[in-house]
Amino acid sequence: MNANAKPEQLLPAADAASAEVNDLRSALARLAAYPGQLHETDREVDPHAELAGVYKRIGAGGTVERPTRTGPAMMFNNVKGYPGSRVLVGLMASRKRVGLLLESEPRKLTQRMGDAVKNAIAPVTVDAQHAPCQEVVHLASDPAFDLRTLLPAPTNTESDAGPFFCLGLVLGSDPDEGHTDVTIHRLCVQGRDELSIFFAPGRHIDTFRQKAEARGEALPVSINMGLDPAIHIGACFEAPTTPLGFDELSIAGGLRGKPVELVNCVSVAQKSIARAEIVIEGEILPNVRVAEDQNTGTGHAMPEFPGYNGPANPALPVIRVKAVTMRHGAILQTLVGPGEEHTSLAGIPTEASIHNAVEAAMPGFVSQVNAHTAGGGKFLAILQVNKQSAFDDGRARQAAIIALGVYSELKHVMLVDADVDPFDSDDVLWAMTTRFQGDLSTVFLPKVNGHVLDPSQTPEFNPALPARGVTCKTIFDCTAPFALRHEFVRAKFKEVDPRPFAPHLFDDQDAEEGADHE
Repeated sequence: MNANAKPEQLLPAADAASAEVNDLRSALARLAAYPGQLHETDREVDPHAELAGVYKRIGAGGTVERPTRTGPAMMFNNVKGYPGSRVLVGLMASRKRVGLLLESEPRKLTQRMGDAVKNAIAPVTVDAQHAPCQEVVHLASDPAFDLRTLLPAPTNTESDAGPFFCLGLVLGSDPDEGHTDVTIHRLCVQGRDELSIFFAPGRHIDTFRQKAEARGEALPVSINMGLDPAIHIGACFEAPTTPLGFDELSIAGGLRGKPVELVNCVSVAQKSIARAEIVIEGEILPNVRVAEDQNTGTGHAMPEFPGYNGPANPALPVIRVKAVTMRHGAILQTLVGPGEEHTSLAGIPTEASIHNAVEAAMPGFVSQVNAHTAGGGKFLAILQVNKQSAFDDGRARQAAIIALGVYSELKHVMLVDADVDPFDSDDVLWAMTTRFQGDLSTVFLPKVNGHVLDPSQTPEFNPALPARGVTCKTIFDCTAPFALRHEFVRAKFKEVDPRPFAPHLFDDQDAEEGADHE
């Protein structure tokens, strides 16, 4: 990174709060207008384990081992060994913050994302002079080039396989059909110009890689970091909501009402996101594999969203880096794998996919969907249903089955009534405690595909499972039977405006929406 470049000046607070967001810097300018949403520090931090350790206590949340909490996004301006570099973590590690960045009330993000899928706008290509991501170019052909010293990729824990780029949005194209896909993947720095890439089963870019490899060809890709959060969140939809051939960048276009801008890469036959902070250009090599922890031998990869250290993969494809391009004063964006940021990235698209599908099947029946942080936004969904008749006892369970069909990695679905807040874990557990009987209210769907990163989804844990990543899916019906609804009426309290009695405890949003359950 350019040590002499100065960060761009942020807009005045009043202007920034309403200004358009079209990249990471405008997103940060918006956050700076809201107290408590962005914290900067000039204290030196080591990217090896220390940076993630700091944020674990300040704002990671999610499935991170306690103590942790939901807190501000954090910019580290003084990274040990990387003069002039900046690292941002936690941009989306709060549902409230995502709402600020996407112009939405936090509880309406599900519907906001669902509408963006329906109103997608395809990306466009711009000339290089309109692409800030190419202000600085480093070619791997330069003998001095070395990823390990150029970019401060964090090592999240001391047992990580190596430094990882944790928010690298990989952009690749089908070598037969030409359509493009974007996905966030686990990328470990393996050498001066090499990265390993992990693909969970079924990922579209892995399908592209396999097609190219069958012909003995490399697959050109770009790895885009430091983006408008609409791009990252839009990229986390999965099939069948976004089937093979659907360009997820168009969802970001739908969110912003204008297309994402792309630019031709400088070293490979691929495109990159024009307003990215940093782009790594390269090729996934055919028939080349490396052990993920070949440089460390730790046996671990990195902390993954379920809260565990994923095992190091013994044979991963390799990306040969051809160039790194970046903006002046570029910001490297990262996340803490099991944190609340993953819940925002994966969970809000999960909610939107489920809500759209159930709404199409039974309009108005499901009011809210919460892809709960305990499942990293992937494994656990809570559906709030509106029963109007005894027939709806069955429709509630049908809604849960639709949810499991829409999102293949979903493991558990909890159903709650309209008087239960699906975003309040205490309220959901109350419903489970008082409206649920284990032998009557549970539906099991054994031996269905799930996710390989759940350590319970293995034949060793359950010998009935045929392979890793296969699981028993469970529906927890925590709704009151319609015929007994009068036995389950909650105590009603008088509605009183509490602000005159304790004004310091409430802000305007609390008064209008109730407390923000993050």
